[in-house]
Amino acid sequence: MASVRELIALECTECKRRNYTSTKNRKKAQEKLSLKKYCPYDRKHTVHKESKIK
Repeated sequence: MASVRELIALECTECKRRNYTSTKNRKKAQEKLSLKKYCPYDRKHTVHKESKIK
């Protein structure tokens, strides 16, 4: 049976670095995930958007 959960990376919108990884349910959340998380490179909380893991 195939897994419904998909592995994603969270990319900072300011420095464009991928700081976090997470999973999301493909059936329940089709839109891109956007979370406010801490960016250690900018040393502040910024918006992180979903991007694919290569």
